[in-house]
Amino acid sequence: MTDDVLAQRDAWKARETLAEQLIPLIGRLYREHGVITSIHGRRLINQSAIGVIKAHRYAHHVTGAALPLEQTKRVLDALLTLDHGPASLDIARLLLDYDEHGGGRSLVDYLRDALAPTQRAPRNAGGTDVVLYGFGRIGRLLARILIAHAGNGAGLHLRAIVVRRGGENDLVKRASLLRRDSVHGPFDGSISVDQEAGTILANGTLIQVIYADDPAEIDYTAYGIHDAIVVDNTGRWRDEDGLSQHLRSTGVARVLLTAPGKGALPNVVHGINHESIGPEQRIVTAASCTTNAITPVLKVLDDEYGIVHGHVETVHSFTNDQNLIDNFHKGDRRGRSAALNMVITETGAAKAVAKALPALEGKLTGNAIRVPTPDVSMAILNLRLERPTTRDEVNHFLRETSLHSSLRQQIDYIESPEVVSTDFIGSHRAGIVDGLATICTGDNLIVYVWYDNEYGYSSQVVRVLETMAGTHPTVVPERVGA
Repeated sequence: MTDDVLAQRDAWKARETLAEQLIPLIGRLYREHGVITSIHGRRLINQSAIGVIKAHRYAHHVTGAALPLEQTKRVLDALLTLDHGPASLDIARLLLDYDEHGGGRSLVDYLRDALAPTQRAPRNAGGTDVVLYGFGRIGRLLARILIAHAGNGAGLHLRAIVVRRGGENDLVKRASLLRRDSVHGPFDGSISVDQEAGTILANGTLIQVIYADDPAEIDYTAYGIHDAIVVDNTGRWRDEDGLSQHLRSTGVARVLLTAPGKGALPNVVHGINHESIGPEQRIVTAASCTTNAITPVLKVLDDEYGIVHGHVETVHSFTNDQNLIDNFHKGDRRGRSAALNMVITETGAAKAVAKALPALEGKLTGNAIRVPTPDVSMAILNLRLERPTTRDEVNHFLRETSLHSSLRQQIDYIESPEVVSTDFIGSHRAGIVDGLATICTGDNLIVYVWYDNEYGYSSQVVRVLETMAGTHPTVVPERVGA
């Protein structure tokens, strides 16, 4: 081998070694302090050494240079010497902010000041019990996220799932569906089943499986569950009367619906109107996957350019509501085979946006096309703006928004001529703007937004759940400028 080849190999080994040293520090911060670390939104917790290196490499797309692992180690070492509360902490942004606003302070002193908001934030030290009512596509992904976020035990506690008994081997089959997923891959960890106790143990989280047909008939306190938030992901009840059945169960404090609510129920899109959630609201809805994907992008475009009117066309993966092969369905066209057809159907997402963003009421229309893919959808926003702009200006604005705004947990941005839908499976952002697809002619703008309608939406649901429970980590740094 040449000296250059050997030097490159030695440099890689050195990076791997340092990345391996970072992993226990990242884990300690998470387990002992509830700190979720990331690099420009790319999370470090539960990553391999290669995953840690890859996250640091991503900084190249933001600043033009990869973030040195040595700098991250400096931050992690300093954080472990400080007293602070739970936080969603972006190391790359902290270092950029320190360079610009450090003011001659030591890194430790700067971090102490930056983490001060975590001390002021109200804490629910005992955590909050969570019950998943239903265990379908969204229910199982919520379980995966909640188990992965168990952290130091001070946040959300997944205590039970409620389902209808499906047969003699029901518990084993439920656990198997949690363990294996055709879209999202295998569960990252260990799962065991105790059929006698009716429990699933997943990475140390003990989940009671409760069989019931009536939401109001369950005494959760019999399982040691108290003041729980029930997350109804069945979609069977979407109005206040139906969802209030959960509140008649002993041990339930509040209800979160993973679908658009009907009537006066508030539709909450985290990042947009989650601050409206008050303790008096016992029933909250997390809107739809499409509403969550498009509302943040629509908000920032309306704030910056003004939206006169627009049309939202959704190209949506098929769902369990459709038939695999032609059969009767009460909905128009949905009886035709989901695996063989593109199916035009309605979407309420355009109207639902107004519930979270009243400024756009009456300004949007919408439609949907269901397509033969199992996950990841796209929303095409065709907008007329109050003032003309250019493609480059809009893309620059949306890219900066995804990196530096308060909506950076909701909006992502990508420019690549090679990405396709499967590249976005597992994205925890509500929506990802595809910059190369943007079209702009004067005051007419077309923006393409990818979204993982399963995992991205489930991530938004968990954020709403954390807000209801008072356990959503403080985002650090507070300063969102570049």
